[in-house]
Parts: sequence; structure tokens; C-alpha cells
Amino acid sequence: MAWLYLVEDLDEALRVGDVVEVRGAEAKHMAVARMRVGERVQLGDGRGFIVDGELALTERERALVTVVAARRVAQAAPRVTVVQALAKGGRDDLAVQVATELGAAAFVPWQAKRSVSRWDQKAEKGRERWASIAREASKQSLSAWVPDVAPLHSTGEVASLAGHAPMLVLDPSGDTSLRQALAEQVPAGASGLTLVVGPEGGIDESEFEAFEAAGARRVHLGAGVLRTSSAAPAAIAAILALSGTWDSRSRASAES
Repeated sequence: MAWLYLVEDLDEALRVGDVVEVRGAEAKHMAVARMRVGERVQLGDGRGFIVDGELALTERERALVTVVAARRVAQAAPRVTVVQALAKGGRDDLAVQVATELGAAAFVPWQAKRSVSRWDQKAEKGRERWASIAREASKQSLSAWVPDVAPLHSTGEVASLAGHAPMLVLDPSGDTSLRQALAEQVPAGASGLTLVVGPEGGIDESEFEAFEAAGARRVHLGAGVLRTSSAAPAAIAAILALSGTWDSRSRASAES
């Protein structure tokens, strides 16, 4: 299995035999991992372009990779955007990490009414932390796509997202199963959907009403009640399995 390193300015005009220079943190990661000349590596721009290469030089601050092959990898469909309520104890961070590894396409941080954690004046730092977590998780999972992380959203701003794609709101007491909602509200071949996950104390009824007024639907994941850190990953796994996305190996590497 080749390691994946992110080089955001990769040139899609690269051809077999070309040499890519890698500098900065990713070059350091190669050195720390004790990569050797001749080993296979993968470079990605985080937007679907992947280079399969062979390490030609590795130094502390610089590495050279010879291109063996280059290709584009389509983003998985449906594209799942996770609206994750802020949560205490790093549970929201964990949700972002695992959901990215499982295939989330984007994240929207949400300041829910019952969120104990509050970003307040640190909203941009919080967004940057989630973006960093998603970036590293995408490398770990060999994903050709790094999820986008939006600015902090209010309940009203989250509700407005229902106008762009089907919205499913996780509710342990909901009457509709995730499977049923997908069949009824997400057309076959749909390009995307939005999944809303509440905080530790659950979603307030006024928030449910705002989402439903915008066209969202409450769904449950069975009889159990999951933590906010595990709800999104569980739902994404179910969505991608039920949609057949996991039948295709569309990540950066087809190796295991």
C-alpha cells in the first residue's frame, strides 16, 4: 500500500516520467516515516487528482517523486454533507475524523441550542481545527478528496441548506428509518444530501421545527441511542452501503 501525501498545487498536466518536488510538512512526513528511494508513494491535491509515483530523493525539507501514473478519481455519490453540532470533550473532533475516513464530503459546524461547547470568538480557529482533522483523516483513508469545512452556522443557516439538497435529521425518537427516508426522499443517482447531527443533549424541538419547515425529515438509526461522536459515522456507513457506493473502490488506491 502506497502512502498518500497532499500537494495542493499538483499540476494536472503531469505525465509519466515527470518529477514532482515536495516541500514543507509533507516532505518532513516522508523523512519521519523513513521512506526510502524507490518506494511507491501517492500524491494528491485533495480535489480528486492523484499521482502514483516513486520516491527519487528524500531530505528533511524536500523530496522528489517521479511520476509513474496520474489520474482523476470521481467523488463518491451521494455527496454527504454532515452538519455536526458542537460538542464537549472533543467528541465533535472525533466525529469529523471518523466521518471523513468513512466518506463524508463536507462538514458544517453548528452552534445548536443545547451545545455545551461554544466557539464564540474562536469560530475561525475551530473551523481550521476541523479542516486540519479532516485533512489528516483523508490521508489516513487514502481518499482523493479532502472534505470542505464551512464556517460556523446558526440554526437558521442550517435550515436554509435544505433548499439545496435533501436533509435528514438524526432523531432517536423519529418514526422513519434511515433506509426508508433514503428510498422516499433521496432519488436514485442523487448527487448529494445533508445529514444533521445534534449535540450531547439532543436537538431542541424548536430546531426540529425549523428544519422540518424547511423540508427536512427526522430519521432514526434503530433502537439504540448513539453518542454525537458516533452518530454521523454510523449514518454515513449506512448511507454509502445502501446506495452501493462502497461496491466501488473509488479511493486514491485500489490496493488494500
